[in-house]
Amino acid sequence: MMQIIIAAAVSFFVAIFLTPVLIRRFSAEGLGQEIREEGPKSHLRKRGTPTMGGIAILAGITVGYLAAVLVGVATNGTGPGVSGWLVLGLTLSLGAVGFADDYIKLVMGRNLGLNARAKLALQLVIAVVFGVLVLQFPNSADLTPASTKLSFIRDMNTFDLKIGGAVIGMLIFLLFIYLVISAWSNAVNLTDGLDGLAAGVTALVMSAYVVMTFWQFRNSCSAAASVNCYAVRDPLDLALLAAAGLGGCLGFLWWNAAPAKIFMGDTGSLALGGLVAGLSVTSRTELLMIFVGLLFVMEAASVVIQVVSFKTTGRRVFRMAPFHHHFEQGGWAETTVVVRFWLLSALFAMGGVALFYSEWLRGAGL
Repeated sequence: MMQIIIAAAVSFFVAIFLTPVLIRRFSAEGLGQEIREEGPKSHLRKRGTPTMGGIAILAGITVGYLAAVLVGVATNGTGPGVSGWLVLGLTLSLGAVGFADDYIKLVMGRNLGLNARAKLALQLVIAVVFGVLVLQFPNSADLTPASTKLSFIRDMNTFDLKIGGAVIGMLIFLLFIYLVISAWSNAVNLTDGLDGLAAGVTALVMSAYVVMTFWQFRNSCSAAASVNCYAVRDPLDLALLAAAGLGGCLGFLWWNAAPAKIFMGDTGSLALGGLVAGLSVTSRTELLMIFVGLLFVMEAASVVIQVVSFKTTGRRVFRMAPFHHHFEQGGWAETTVVVRFWLLSALFAMGGVALFYSEWLRGAGL
């Protein structure tokens, strides 16, 4: 538990103290956010607000996780598990893609940044590397960081993605990993449209995963095999990463809450989407994450619904998509939308934890 507290605290303080440094630096260099003319007119006042604040979140997550790992090595001699390194690598890799996109837009003056094809191609390469690596590194119990089975709260033995032979099965699994990573990274990116919205929602999702992965650690099959134990390779490392993600988001939110002094940019949103995806895959909870992160799902779905409806019928379902703008266009204040979406996200996160725990109770016969 002490390592989890350290991961969260160190990440929080790194983010909260590094963010104002970035604000001053980016403001001095004129690296401010451009606002789309077709967006809500109330957002035009935000033009020029510094962006790429996701650097502070990533620094917080990295330093917080490493600090907690070093404490573990010093106190009980246990080193970090490979799952933590893989998920951290996925997070930082997608953060690098987001940084390239932000850099091209702000420094090189190309408003669209990386084109969609280049961004998807980079996500594909990162997903393939991650997908291959998470099936390596078996421990003494022959557990790898992920499995080819689809999972809800545990692996579902009746849904093995690696079907149809070794090569075809591997391709199917890698396609699934790509869909998971691209879906979550783009969903968080779409949610990042109001002051504090994406950071607050991600913090709530991370808090749920701190609880669930720590419970997996306390009831790990590696520690004490029982009927309802969890076959997860490195649950404590995942709890440390989730705690670091929580701390980093809260530290950044101090400056990103309305009126935002800085935005996370694609540097932060793509990276946090990668963290969400990586945690879901390595904790064997890919389908449960859909419920825990349902606010992200709703935001992405609103864009899909809007596009499909307009292209097929010529009509818009929402006043504007993603649907947080729908409520703004209906007269809600930005802070009202954000706080109510936080409340919804908190309900989804608590509901996800309740589902997780109730499944354990049933397995324990309680």
